[in-house]
Amino acid sequence: MKLTRTLTLCLALAVTPLVHAASSDQNAQLKQRLTKVLGIKIQSLSAAPIPGLLQAITSHGVLYVTEDGSKLFHGNIYDVNNDMEDLTEAAMAGPRLEMLKPFESKMLVYKAKNEKHVVTVFTDVTCGYCRKLHSQMEQYNDLGITIRYLAYPRQGVPSAVADEMESVWCSKDPKQAMNDAEVGKKVLLAKCDADIASQYQLGEQMGVNGTPSMILSDGTMVPGYLPPKQLLQSIEMH
Repeated sequence: MKLTRTLTLCLALAVTPLVHAASSDQNAQLKQRLTKVLGIKIQSLSAAPIPGLLQAITSHGVLYVTEDGSKLFHGNIYDVNNDMEDLTEAAMAGPRLEMLKPFESKMLVYKAKNEKHVVTVFTDVTCGYCRKLHSQMEQYNDLGITIRYLAYPRQGVPSAVADEMESVWCSKDPKQAMNDAEVGKKVLLAKCDADIASQYQLGEQMGVNGTPSMILSDGTMVPGYLPPKQLLQSIEMH
């Protein structure tokens, strides 16, 4: 759902404020209200880093709502006293890992022999930086980084790119098909239950808006391409 639609729908909350949402029952009522008004799934509702606000983990990222349910906003909260830590990003780390689990069997995995880290990459076979990342796969693996791919066709689903990525996932040798696709070679048409649409929707739910987008093993999302050594530094920093 587009952010503009989210913000438009949020105005409806101000029309009929809810009672104070401090108790678990009241929080449950607020979750139901948000779900109805926004049309998105509310996975959890808890105290936010700012007093007087509640933090809603949703199927479309993190939202913040006042305890009486009358005001809601979308944005990131940073801790000025802790090196500008992005508290909103940190709040999504755990939920992202849980969201990834059902998709593990659908991933194309380039496993490092001496695996130290696992990074999940939302990729598009027509994306220039995705191709650059893939061309350096051996270097990532040599650093102990296993790369797991999920499909995120930037044109959406259905699209020609989505069809091409389905053919990669459904190939008799998916990793070789990915190797071919990433250098612009034609991949033979193939169909199966890869469910590229669900992979794409998962990316949207996690806040992916471009490729490549990387999910580190702690759930942190790193948007964009990082060279092998720089990715390792980012992993170790987290």
